Amino acid sequence: MQRAEVISSIVLSAHALARIAAQDAGNEAPAAQWRVLSILESRTGVRIGELAAAARTTQPGMTRLIGELERGGLVQRTADPTDSRATLVTLTDDGRQAVIDWRAEFRETLAPRFAGLAEDDWAALERAAAILAAHTSEPRTADQGTGEHE
Repeated sequence: MQRAEVISSIVLSAHALARIAAQDAGNEAPAAQWRVLSILESRTGVRIGELAAAARTTQPGMTRLIGELERGGLVQRTADPTDSRATLVTLTDDGRQAVIDWRAEFRETLAPRFAGLAEDDWAALERAAAILAAHTSEPRTADQGTGEHE
């Protein structure tokens, strides 16, 4: 496999795993819900426009989703103290627990698919997970390079 194909293969496989886990677990919540809750887990007081951009959806669509999440008690909206026109969204304790439960559900659902992996395969997955986390947890900086020769 060419280097350029490796990352796209990982991304496609990750999407497939998420879809399979949701289907197998019977989790009918939209994927956008989990993206938003995951974003809010690490960031507090995020504007709806920022959430829309991060979740790759429209601002009106995000406003609707946030309304649903708020009615479900998973997020809370407050006025931005620095800009009265803006709204900040924060994860509630119930929202944080929902993310914890969702991840546990997916781990349990996917575990049988990987039960037969050899130790060296687990080591490779652990290394890949660490590399991916390092390259996705923070915004990209100029000194990280383009990845073309890495």
